[in-house]
Amino acid sequence: MNILDFIKSRLQLASRFIIVAFACAFIFLFNAFPALAISSYQSKPTEGTAKLSETQRLTDEAAQVPPLGLKETQEKTKRGLNEVQGDADIEKMKTPENSQNATSVPEEVEGFLEKITGNKK
Repeated sequence: MNILDFIKSRLQLASRFIIVAFACAFIFLFNAFPALAISSYQSKPTEGTAKLSETQRLTDEAAQVPPLGLKETQEKTKRGLNEVQGDADIEKMKTPENSQNATSVPEEVEGFLEKITGNKK
């Protein structure tokens, strides 16, 4: 009986060690590699550099000259989002035209509560 108790205690100790080791490994992996959890669109390394280079060039030029006056600022702003960025990524910007079928926060909360409670209004 003494040997069985000894083996049982050693197995319990080994199982605790294995569980703790797996928990530590799990925590390490999901803290060290948080980007693995993202399943959205993954951009290519060469994608987007042309617009950023152009924006950087315009920013450098703007830093070399004295501040623009009101007329110049308004003229540059008419061409895009602002005087430096221009129209870079303007198609990704949320506007009323491309947000017609979006749900509001109260609608999302209401739908979530309906799913939980099973009550429909």
